[in-house]
Amino acid sequence: MASFDYVAADADGRTVTGSLAAPDEAAARALLVRRRLMPLELIPTRGASARQASDATPKAAARLNGKTLALTTRQLATLVSVAPIEEAVRTMALQADKPAVRRVLEGVHGGVLEGRRLSEAMALQGQAFPPLYRAMVSAGESSGALGPILERLADGMERDQTVRGKVVTALVYPAVLAVVALGVIGALMTFVVPKVVDQFADMNQALPLLTRLVIGLSDLMRNWSWLAALIIVLGGLTAAALIRNPAHRLRLDGALLRLPIVGRLTRDLHGAKMARTLSTIIAAGLPVLEGLTITARTVSNRRLRQATETMADAVREGGGLSAAMRRADVFPPILVYMTASGESSGRLEPMLDRAADYLEREFATFTAVMLSLLEPAIIVVMGGVVALIVLSILLPILQINTLAMG
Repeated sequence: MASFDYVAADADGRTVTGSLAAPDEAAARALLVRRRLMPLELIPTRGASARQASDATPKAAARLNGKTLALTTRQLATLVSVAPIEEAVRTMALQADKPAVRRVLEGVHGGVLEGRRLSEAMALQGQAFPPLYRAMVSAGESSGALGPILERLADGMERDQTVRGKVVTALVYPAVLAVVALGVIGALMTFVVPKVVDQFADMNQALPLLTRLVIGLSDLMRNWSWLAALIIVLGGLTAAALIRNPAHRLRLDGALLRLPIVGRLTRDLHGAKMARTLSTIIAAGLPVLEGLTITARTVSNRRLRQATETMADAVREGGGLSAAMRRADVFPPILVYMTASGESSGRLEPMLDRAADYLEREFATFTAVMLSLLEPAIIVVMGGVVALIVLSILLPILQINTLAMG
């Protein structure tokens, strides 16, 4: 399948430009005629055949990151409301700045030109579009509500990017502060402390306990740092091997959920994501079971994935969603309560949306508070360590002065 750039005239005599995919030039001209366009100029796109072959192979397609996918979805949601899907995707491909994104969009455009649905054309791009994303696009196409579904997808991804950006921004300063403080402590222990110790080597006086401890730690860091690095590497390799084992990974993820802070954040994030996904799935006219099945495959925490799969089995057997959540015993209570209220009132979709909003606000507030406390905590801890090192150096000096005065 080759690609051609064309210049043509429409029924009103206006000049239009674009690109299309066809087996050869004759087929391209015939395709333009079927679109009621008069071909004026038809130029094969350079390297198009190679790109089309790459697009047809899912493994060759690039993976779109969260920010790029959110921007692409927002653009697509805007364009499909005023133009056909083929023209919307073509316009996005022409405007794409990054070559990898342009190749993905050209592949989608080629699939749409071949008569495939948008979700099917996206599936040809391998990992570029996540399974849950493609399922929602397919649901929007089936229900005739592609535009609203894309809008909801864009809203959700932009919200995720905003939260992630805030967390990263808030972590930058504490991380830099911690690195600088560790560098200062390392320099004191490996360069300053040994030189000071040399001044006390000829003393026939016992050094204070704090000074002896710091000197011992300094010797340990200078002489056995390679062993510590080796232990860290071996520990990391052992942990990676254990994580690859499904049983160990399940126990580790379960223990992670029981941690006081990390466990709560993980549960809230997963609960908000699942509630938002199920709300969108219901709005698109798909059954809740399909949303649970697709969502389960996207969860990285194995314990939460197992709970979601168990919920899907319970719903498949005819049980209620809230009852399945309650039995899983890993989801935030507010999500279980609001899901039950939505089921009893017949307003499950808006109640899931409200639950997602609440959990996302709780996550944002809790994260902001914790990160605001992290910076002073680092300053206090690192300042205390530096103070102990300085004190261990000053104590022998004060001891010498006392002996000299006595």
